[in-house]
Formats: sequence, C-alpha cells, structure tokens
Amino acid sequence: MKYQITFLPQNIVTHAPEGTTIFNAANWAGLAIDSTCGGRGTCGKCKVKLVQGESAATEADHKYISTQELVEGWRLSCRAPLHQECVVDVPRLMTSPKAALLGYGRHVAIDPNVAKIYLQLDEPSFDDQRPDIERVIVALDKEGYAVRVDPAVWRTLPKTLRNNEFKITAVVCGDELIAVEGGDTTNTMYGLALDIGTTTVVGAIVDLKTGAVAAVQSTLNGQASFGADVISRVSYTMIEPDGLATLQTRIVETINTLVDQLLATCGVARENIYEAVAVGNATMLHLLLGIDPEAISVAPFIPVIEHAVTVPASHLTPHPLLPLSPLLTNFSQERGEGWSGVRLHPQARLCTLPHLGAYVGADIVAGALATGLARTKDDKWRLYIDVGTNGEIILGSASRTISTAAPAGPAFEGAQIKCGMRASDGAIEGVHIDDDVHLQIIGGTCRPVGICGSGLVDAVAELVRVGLVDSSGFLMRREDAANRFDPALVNRLIESNGVRAFLLSTPEEGIVLTQPDIRALQFAKGAIAAGVDVLMKLLGIQASALHEVLLAGSFGSYINPASARTIGLVPWVPVEHIVAVGNAAGEGAKIALLSFREREAANRIPDFIEYVELSSQENFNDVFTQALNFPDVKRNA
Repeated sequence: MKYQITFLPQNIVTHAPEGTTIFNAANWAGLAIDSTCGGRGTCGKCKVKLVQGESAATEADHKYISTQELVEGWRLSCRAPLHQECVVDVPRLMTSPKAALLGYGRHVAIDPNVAKIYLQLDEPSFDDQRPDIERVIVALDKEGYAVRVDPAVWRTLPKTLRNNEFKITAVVCGDELIAVEGGDTTNTMYGLALDIGTTTVVGAIVDLKTGAVAAVQSTLNGQASFGADVISRVSYTMIEPDGLATLQTRIVETINTLVDQLLATCGVARENIYEAVAVGNATMLHLLLGIDPEAISVAPFIPVIEHAVTVPASHLTPHPLLPLSPLLTNFSQERGEGWSGVRLHPQARLCTLPHLGAYVGADIVAGALATGLARTKDDKWRLYIDVGTNGEIILGSASRTISTAAPAGPAFEGAQIKCGMRASDGAIEGVHIDDDVHLQIIGGTCRPVGICGSGLVDAVAELVRVGLVDSSGFLMRREDAANRFDPALVNRLIESNGVRAFLLSTPEEGIVLTQPDIRALQFAKGAIAAGVDVLMKLLGIQASALHEVLLAGSFGSYINPASARTIGLVPWVPVEHIVAVGNAAGEGAKIALLSFREREAANRIPDFIEYVELSSQENFNDVFTQALNFPDVKRNA
C-alpha cells in the first residue's frame, strides 16, 4: 500500500509505501529536510508540521518539541511513519547545503554518512571525574550525535586526549564513533566508491567535504582466472573446499591493489578514508562478504541477503574456521599482509546497497539512483539497460517500474569471439562500411590486433545495414555477393578453417568476423532484447512510447547507438533518444557515499521497482527465439 504525501510550500507530491517515514519520503522526492543525525531521531532538527493527517508523538518528539507545538501538529519527520495520506509543511532550510553535479545530470546535496566534529572538552578535575569516553559522548550528544562507540576508540582515547589538551576531532560513521583524532582535522575526510564488476573493478577516492573526485582507476577483477561469469565462480565455490575463501581473498586483494594505485595518484593518506560504498551484482557482493552464493545459481535463485549491509572494512577476510589450502596460505604470505581486509582507515566501514533480485543487483540499484529512474515526476517511459555478461534491464515511469535480468553471455566483452579481446590498445572499437571497410582502433595504432565488444556490434550492424548479413544472421557467400556488391567487399568474404568469415583487416593482420561470432552476438543481444520485450508487454507499451533508452556500463558507454538499434539490442526508437550514461553504477556509489539522504533513497528503491524473473514467464523461449533475428532495417528506416 502506498500513500500520497504532499510537501508544502513547494507543493511536491510523491507516493511512499506504508511505514516510510516522512523524512525518507522527502529524500525520495529530492526534498532536503534539515538533519545532522541522518534521520536517527537524535538531533531534533527535522521538524515538520502535519497540516493534514496524523502521526502519534514519540519519545523523541517529546524530547525536542514543545507541548504546544505537538498539539499544533509538529513532529520529527524521521520518527513519523506514513499510515495515511498527508500534507506536510516543511520549514525552509536555514543554510543552503553544498551540492555536486553527479550521475546523469543530478545535483546532489553533500551530506555524507561520515561526520567530523571538533570538540574542546573540559579537562578532568576532582570536581569532574567523568570517564574519558563519557566526556566525549556527552559532548557529541550536545552536537546532535547520539553514538555507539567502537571498542578501538577506548584503547587510543586516553593518550589522544591528553597529548592534545583535550582538543580532539570525533569521527562518526552513521551512529558509530569510529575514531578520535588529535586537534582539528575536520577539513580532511575522504571515502571510497567501488563498482565491483565480474570483469572489471572501478574505484574512486572522493572528497567528502567538497564532492570532488580525487582519483579514479579501474583494474581487472582478480577472480577472473576462476571463470568469466558468475555461474563459473559460484561453481568454483561449490567444487573446491576453499573456493569461497580463495575468491574472497582475490577480490579483497584486487581492491587493495586498486586503493594503493589510487592513493599513489592523489596523495591522500590511507587513514583519511573512513568509509567505502561498494556496489556490484549479488554474486560479486556475496563473494566480497564471504557469503556462500550457491543458492543464487539454482532455482528459485535466492540470495542469502538482499538488504544493504555495513561491516568494518578490516573484517572482510576468510572465515578463520575455513580450511585453507597451502596455495591460498602462500598467496597471503607472499604479500606479507595476513588477513587485514580492505586496507583503509583501521576502523573504516564498508557499506553496500540493496539488491532487487538474485540477478539484478546493487550495481543496478546504484544505476537507478544515478539516473533518477523510478523517482521521475513525469509520466514518460524510460528504459535502462546495463549491457554486459548479465544484461540488467529497468523499464518504467512515475506510475510503475519493473526490472529483470537476461543472461547475455560474454560476447559483449569480446570473449568467445574468434578475434575478440578486451577494449585495450589495438582493439577495433568502431567499423564503417561503404565501398570498403574503415576501422577505428583504440590507441590510434595502424595495425589492429583484435576486436572488442563495441567493434563487434558495429561490424555486425554494418554488415546488416549493407545487406551482407540477412535478418536471420546468415553471412552471405562470396558467390552470391559477386554481382551485387563492390569487389572490395566481395573479396573480404572468405572461409577461415572451413567457416564462413568476413575479413575486417588486411589478410596479413587476419582479423576476421566469423559466422559463429555473428551467432554469438545474436544470442547475447537476443537475451537482452527478449527481456525488454517481456517488460514492455507486462506494462502494455510499444517502442513508440519510450522517451529515453539509457545504455549503462563500460560497454554501454562506447557502443554506437545507431548500431545498437540496427542489431535489435534496443527497441527501434529515434537514435537521439538512445543515450549512453557511462558507469552509472560507479556514479551511484559516489552519490550514496556523498549523501546519506540519497543512500536512504537507494535503500528504498526495492520498494518501488518490481523484480521479474524471466524464466518464470510463459512463452519466454518463443520471445527469445524471435528476438534472435535482426530488425528489418529497410522497413524501419
């Protein structure tokens, strides 16, 4: 059950599920209500007035709001859950929060989950013999922070206080006091945003004071040698006694190596990174957290957890009771690191975002956050596709939004393609065909060494466009093309080891596109296209109703929109409606890192986006079979 809530004086209207607090409903609607405690009911600043509707006064309301104001309808918005439609008057913010432009053109108020509070404490005396930690807790409570204390703070607190004349900076993460630093260090505060992909891990160090990105880099996921896709990695954990520990070790080591590179680039000190937000598909995050992912891989595809979690970054280590093979033990000893987890500030926290389903993970929730999908206030239909080994899809408008996942396979990554390779120097990334073939090569080199995913899509799309590949995916024989095409193109139709192929490069370079390569692309794009078709049928809309098609992911960022349309990867809409939104998952992780309000909105996304399991849909195999064909370019032109 969802209820309408209207915010005055802005007259912003939104709908939120039963039990959502007014504070979180405002966050969802993009309306900032004053708060320093992150909606935990301890600062008393998020007062609003209920003009219509009722909410019982809580203990926190009585603490921070006068009796007369309670009678008038004033409540702490973070303590007021929705049980009916209501109209709420929101006081104007006394200050304008800092904002950063992030994601898909979104202005995000900078209000991180990490806070630094400078305190000048009274020194102990015979008249004031309070314990050190109580002295800090009371001072923080006066600043609006009711905190739990990490035990590590107890150990260092006495010397920190006395060596700095009781002038200290408290570091609060969420509702935990995780560190106490000497002097005023409030101007130095960083976080780490992580997008953990099956193939690639992207990391960014973000200044939590300004929103600026200090450094960003990517690297190969160290688990790749154990399988190119999530199913093969889950299989490894099932077959090998220490498989789970091995894969967790590899991803933690990948992150640590990436952090080392980022720190060397920007000069930020490791101990100044207090929080990390990690997104990825459900399997990747299960492996990061050391959770057995077996149940995700078998029907009915149930993850162990779907909600967001927060853990100490240093605790991301294999379980101490797990038997470890000599190979795994040596892997750690060679680096001399032991089981230290993700190496940031010793008490840094690592947070994840929730999943929508077993195969629509936190990375897609992050993408929805970055693009504002499902939070739009208009009735326009938008389609979001994260193109990769597992193609995740979201389709919706303000009225209803649904999602699914389609097993596309590794073709888009250049895997299982005869001359396929990752998008690196020497890879063909673009193809154009007129009377001959023209190549765009990464790095500007003259000699190609292979073809990456975007080049594969371009090559097939161009062959379809000129007619050398028909709608069924059949590559024309040389003898059939002889009297219909320019000799330069006809001469490129060859046989390679008895398999029909099209020569993209010179014969000496030998870069070919084979008939099996075309079939592999058909299966990959067919899976995603079938998923889109299922969602469109469930919502009862046609391609003509789509306002935007958003292509996300590292591959989606480089694909030619016209080529994507030509092969049928996306519905046939005007090319200008197809927009590459880049690494939306990474942008969403940054947004969640910089704003606890946006993170709470991300945590509510599963309440607003329905998950559809494709395998449970009737006639899906028929839809998939039809989606294998390429569109009729002439008919759609």
